[in-house]
Amino acid sequence: MPVSRLFPSAGMHLWRSGAESEADSHPRGHLVYAARGVLTVHTDRGTSIVPANRIAWTPAGWTHRHRAHGDTDMRIVFLPASLARLVPDRPAVFAASGLAREALLALASSRDFGRAARDRLRRVLVDELRESPEQPLHLPEPRDDRLRAVARVLYDDPADKSTLAELGRRSGAGARTLSRLCHDELGMTFYEWRTQLRIYHALVLLAEGHDVTRVAHACGWANPSGFIAAFTAVVGTTPGRHRA
Repeated sequence: MPVSRLFPSAGMHLWRSGAESEADSHPRGHLVYAARGVLTVHTDRGTSIVPANRIAWTPAGWTHRHRAHGDTDMRIVFLPASLARLVPDRPAVFAASGLAREALLALASSRDFGRAARDRLRRVLVDELRESPEQPLHLPEPRDDRLRAVARVLYDDPADKSTLAELGRRSGAGARTLSRLCHDELGMTFYEWRTQLRIYHALVLLAEGHDVTRVAHACGWANPSGFIAAFTAVVGTTPGRHRA
């Protein structure tokens, strides 16, 4: 179990690497931020990846669980319904601006804010998130059994370079059918989804202390330069800087 400190409408949880919470849901939606380490938030719709420069949102009533990759300092802020209606009604990940980060850290601290000051800080935090485009760090979960079979192959081995047609032969579906399912269920192409899955695994491996070259090969890139370019496009910083 994590070492936890609770504050009005917020909290701080220090997790050891590999620690995972029980499945839970809350009557209020909540924002989570990893001040250190990498956090994943799992729901039945998929997995949100929360590196140190991102903030993840889980709406009220959604069953979820958290997992720490690397020793992780998780901060959580609950939003009242009046503010929750201003953000998406589904899990989402946002870039953490400097102002959003400082507002969240202040709310999830032992500082004794009055109610009015706490309300103002939460409004600033939500306003900053509304100005931030959603980030491609939510990995949707397939629902169709054929697409799930393809996903299991790639979860087990992100470096698998099989084409969609080759993967389809293993799952009993043609490439055209799988391509349509990716569009309908995941909202993206198969290759976009596979890249996100590989970045997800890369973030986990980096948090566990592996070097960039090892991570690149383990996640399916033939050379580190291609991995660095793809990682930077999604995460907003190079893997080396992120790891540091």
